[in-house]
Amino acid sequence: MADLKPGIAGMQTHVPEELRTEPVFQPRPVIIAIAMVGIALSLFQLYSAGVRPLGLFYQRSIHLAFIMALAFLMFPVFGPRRKRGVIGWLIDAVFLVAAVASGAYLVINLDAIIARAGFWSQLDIFMGIVTTVAVLEASRRAIGLGMTIIGAVAILYALAGPRGALPWLGEWMPGILSHRGNSIDRLVGQLYLGQEGIFGLPLGVAATYIFVFVLFGAFLEVTGAGRFFIDLAYAATGRKAGGPAKAAVLASAGMGSISGSAIANVVTTGAFTIPLMKRLGYRPAQAGGIEAAASTGGQITPPLMGAGAFLISEFTRTPYIDIVMVSIFPAVLYLGTVYLFVHLVAMKAGMKGMSAAELPVVRQVLAAGWQFIVPLVVLVWLLVNNVSPMRVGFWAIMSVIAVTLLRAGFEMVFLDPRRGRPLTAARVTEAVSRGIALFFEALALGARNAVAVSIACAVAGIIVGVVGLTGLGLKFSSMMVAFSGGNIVLALILVLLASLVLGLGLPVTAAYIVLIVLVGPALSSEFGIPLLIAHLVVFWYSQDSNVTPPVALAGFAGAAIAGAKPMETSVQAWKFAKGLYLIPAFMVFNPEIIMGGPLPYVIWTGAVAILALVCFAAALEGWLFTRMDLISRVLVVPATIGVFYPMFAVEVAGAALLLGIVAFNWWRSRNPDPEAAPSR
Repeated sequence: MADLKPGIAGMQTHVPEELRTEPVFQPRPVIIAIAMVGIALSLFQLYSAGVRPLGLFYQRSIHLAFIMALAFLMFPVFGPRRKRGVIGWLIDAVFLVAAVASGAYLVINLDAIIARAGFWSQLDIFMGIVTTVAVLEASRRAIGLGMTIIGAVAILYALAGPRGALPWLGEWMPGILSHRGNSIDRLVGQLYLGQEGIFGLPLGVAATYIFVFVLFGAFLEVTGAGRFFIDLAYAATGRKAGGPAKAAVLASAGMGSISGSAIANVVTTGAFTIPLMKRLGYRPAQAGGIEAAASTGGQITPPLMGAGAFLISEFTRTPYIDIVMVSIFPAVLYLGTVYLFVHLVAMKAGMKGMSAAELPVVRQVLAAGWQFIVPLVVLVWLLVNNVSPMRVGFWAIMSVIAVTLLRAGFEMVFLDPRRGRPLTAARVTEAVSRGIALFFEALALGARNAVAVSIACAVAGIIVGVVGLTGLGLKFSSMMVAFSGGNIVLALILVLLASLVLGLGLPVTAAYIVLIVLVGPALSSEFGIPLLIAHLVVFWYSQDSNVTPPVALAGFAGAAIAGAKPMETSVQAWKFAKGLYLIPAFMVFNPEIIMGGPLPYVIWTGAVAILALVCFAAALEGWLFTRMDLISRVLVVPATIGVFYPMFAVEVAGAALLLGIVAFNWWRSRNPDPEAAPSR
């Protein structure tokens, strides 16, 4: 894309030092080993996805062995910024052996283990303990102490009780949390040798669907699709008021299909968008907050949804394509709300767009990167035809490789000779070498990108296994009903608070798994929320650690790039991401937008949702066509509550009040007064 305008395409992505996950001190042999293990893992996944599917335990155990080996190579025992030393290498060598042995033992002895189900040998128990410790240590290195501590506490909880290995610990349990306890053999049998522990559903999804789509994203990334989406967003919106901020919203939605991480979105698209937003007049904290809110939107945007779509599909037994389809409108609502906030801020401050000379041209962008649209079309077409998501990911990767080769070959054979670059053996050799290098780079990158989510799913499997073994989920459901008094609004607030607390130490995917296991039964059975909507609500609320102070991980990333105060930036991100809290509540009280219903009522529900979000955003920002007066801003609150209220007459009254506020502010904009003039 060298022919694009340098104002956008020529900029370089910068990842702040404090946000880097790659080790600082890595000898060259270790770097080579990481690449080789990553390539081997990706090739194994491609083989099992497109050539020969493997059995449940074979697939998951081999996957986890590779992932843990990568984690122990990438993240030294004493931290990424310290050299390993002799002691460090000895410890890491032990854990590397444990990682390989954990998978090899199951693969070699699987038939014998199944034959003696329930009557485990001492070697079975020993290997289960080794694997559990290795998973927790890999979690500490790749994710952090929070997830590791929760996993360790879950294990201690399972052993506590009068019949457990730690009866004394059971005496400290509150009555509602007490249980009979479990022996080490029974716990290990659940966590290592059963289908509800480490190798349970979360890791199963990570080892199949999630990995292959992460790998698909890596192939798009190394072939330049990320820059194509960013340039396309700039070309479409750059001339409008607040153009770079609007481009950030669109580009983050596109990049969300590639990265699967809000922080990765921030450091990728934010490196382009944040400096340009600041140049146009957005305050640094605003620029960082907009990027954080937009990047969070990438995690709820189909088809990938930060790996959430696959997990929701498996948990609810709903076809993946159905999850994608029902998630489109809520995602559009969220991204539209962020886009509207950006527009209101720009209009309020009297901002202008960028000049044409600073922007890429749509025609040139499409000419340079049209091939990146083909894999997405292939992906959607296969999903619509009910092909397995794992096989869809495989063929999507193959399509990326195919269109990249065809594009490169066409340019080299037909276009370059017209530009004065004749086809020669040296150029063909160079192109082939470059293509092979990119292929292996994508394989290694995809494996590295999957480490955190796979480790998180393995530890989540420990938690899920303990919940099933002890009945903790039912106890949490009882507590939730008791604390909320049966009030569904209070219950949703409790879920939101719980997701924020879990977000202090867990990645989004893990927070969703843990929370849905604990509160999902209560939301469905006690409060009558449809199962699919309950999962979507918990998944959306699990994203709040990206934008809600004091956690706000994506907000902190945006602050680092913008040069703003982290907490101020997080507050801005929290404001711009208000749809993250309102839209799930709207799903609960208006399930038609997810579950369907009579067409006129579905259209009505969607229309009032848009109206409520527009007015709520305008009230928060204080601008709608012109500066809003205090009375209009205050009236938006009860009107929005009315729209959410599950009674049609109240809903109509709320919508009428909102329309009246919109009409009044439009009338005021046609009769301007000096105080309503834009100001910076």
